Amino acid sequence: MLPFGSAHPSSGTDPAARWRRDLGEVSEAGFTHVDLTDSWVRYGDLSQPELRVLADAAADAGLSAVSMSAIRRSVIDENDGTAHLDYAHRCIEAAAALGVGVVSVGLHRALTPEQSRRLWFWTAAGHRDPVDDPETWALAVSRFRELGDHAAELGMLLSLEMYEHTFLGSAESAVRLVQEIDRPHVGLNPDIGNLIRVHEPIEEWRTLVEATLPWSNFWHVKNYARDENPETGLYSAIPTYLESGLINYRAAIGIALDNGFQGVICTEHYGGDGLSMSAANREYLQQRILPKQPREIGVSRVAQMYPGGLR
Repeated sequence: MLPFGSAHPSSGTDPAARWRRDLGEVSEAGFTHVDLTDSWVRYGDLSQPELRVLADAAADAGLSAVSMSAIRRSVIDENDGTAHLDYAHRCIEAAAALGVGVVSVGLHRALTPEQSRRLWFWTAAGHRDPVDDPETWALAVSRFRELGDHAAELGMLLSLEMYEHTFLGSAESAVRLVQEIDRPHVGLNPDIGNLIRVHEPIEEWRTLVEATLPWSNFWHVKNYARDENPETGLYSAIPTYLESGLINYRAAIGIALDNGFQGVICTEHYGGDGLSMSAANREYLQQRILPKQPREIGVSRVAQMYPGGLR
């Protein structure tokens, strides 16, 4: 739902027609499953009757809501962290009401005014988590653990979205965070497209994939064409098809399967006709990359933590 903008109910308005129209476009693009991204609707702020209307709109469009992404509400925000934590709990409750199996959250913040003015927001500096602050790190561990326990009580998974310049902004830090949370229902969302688009030196994409996929239970996929020349200080990245960018998703999917990944994959794209780009990326994965026949897969580190099985 990333390309659709906000469709949250405003005072005195009936959102049902807008929801049906947007979800109908997703269905017409060939999708049968949808990630409920909260830049479209703030799910944690919907009433029970509104959630039922949304569920009916998805069903009428022939869509199954399989994941929910609650973004840009960091639970360690200095001013609003507690409010964001409460919102995340409400999102988990809303996801359960909608039959969603995994909720993705993160530590990225709202865009700054300068980021909002840019053609590509990642070309302007945003917030950076205090990487050397043990108290803030401990707060992230504690609050994600709390959310993970809530998700587990409702039979769901919690996934932590990797994002530049946060505690989830590198392979080492993201893996260490999920290890310290130490909950079988909490894993990573290795959205490494967020990490390779920044206009600065980056970790090699294969290193990121190999380190994080064993700990992953959900996956936002997108790609960027990237150019860099460290001698001149040139770094640039623009969105492109999964098959055309820096990340080799044929190799990345193989690494994921070898490490036991069995989660939902959500295709994303910024700019232009993002829905059609996401649909093209779905076709690339389904028709040319994902195996047509059952294959032996590994066992993920997250699954090893929970031998009884994960939903």
